[in-house]
Amino acid sequence: MKNTNFVFADKLTSIIKHHYKNCNKYKKILDFLNYNFKKKYKLEDQPFLPINLFKEHDLVSVPKNKIYKTLNSSGTTSNKLSKIYLDRENSYNQVKTLSQIVTKVLGKKRLPMLIIDGLHDVKNKFNLNAKVAAINGFSIFGSNHTYILNENKKINYKLLNIFLNKYADQPFFIFGFTFNVYKNLLKNFNPKLIKKDFSNGILIHGGGWKKMEKLKVNSQHFKKKLKKHINIRSIFNYYGLIEQTGSIFLECPGCNCLTTNEYSEVLIRDKDFQILPPGEKGFIQLLSLLPTSYPGHIILTEDIGEIVENNKECKICKFNKKFIIHGRHEKSEIRGCSDV
Repeated sequence: MKNTNFVFADKLTSIIKHHYKNCNKYKKILDFLNYNFKKKYKLEDQPFLPINLFKEHDLVSVPKNKIYKTLNSSGTTSNKLSKIYLDRENSYNQVKTLSQIVTKVLGKKRLPMLIIDGLHDVKNKFNLNAKVAAINGFSIFGSNHTYILNENKKINYKLLNIFLNKYADQPFFIFGFTFNVYKNLLKNFNPKLIKKDFSNGILIHGGGWKKMEKLKVNSQHFKKKLKKHINIRSIFNYYGLIEQTGSIFLECPGCNCLTTNEYSEVLIRDKDFQILPPGEKGFIQLLSLLPTSYPGHIILTEDIGEIVENNKECKICKFNKKFIIHGRHEKSEIRGCSDV
């Protein structure tokens, strides 16, 4: 669906009003910026919050007794983590939106699910780190969940073969964080120890590109190696942050670009926060209609990316805004699900 800017802008303005009214810290920021609700702002002129603000402050727009879940980021070089507070409505809307995005790839039927990770303690559904939250979020699209890494973070080939013997002849869902997939299905994987291949698998993976960059493995190289090594043909990278859970950007199989949807927008800014045109690298700014229990609707990230000129050559995503990720800013903290 085409992102109609003025419709998106109107909805975003309503969310800004909501947070201004219900989050005192957010109100102070907008007052400091002399935000005027009588003025009609362009998307690029709406106030954004730097992502690190969620590490320094508790930002919440609902009464504390309405908080249903608390999500924590996965920073590794700092003791400070982002805390994201969800009420039931916000949590429901995130799941609903994620479902509308992911089922376009997986279909509406739950598929047998292979998880390239260990069996995590996911019993506490109310206080989650980014890694567990992502696994839980994507698990709703799967059935017969099978975690294939043992306690030593090595592949349990016996368990993997049991899964493949049951489900390899039909479509099945594979989920993993990018570096985990690379490490376990490519670098350390022995295809001679499995009886069936992954040709019917649909892989969704995300995060971890900071480590992949150091290995000089880009997205296209990653896909080619997986296809050659274990015959996975359907591979989809996704981009998303704990600060905007549910509002993910899925890679288009036609042009290999990440694409926006009706719930999200992307802008690129330079070091002086000026908007950059397509083809120029800068900081990624994410806009989402989902966050209502906390003011995470407009966030400036530490990730570097660029908008791809939309010449509509790709028939799959010709009406969507396209962008690519170049990694994290060199001076920023290494963070993300697969860096845990």
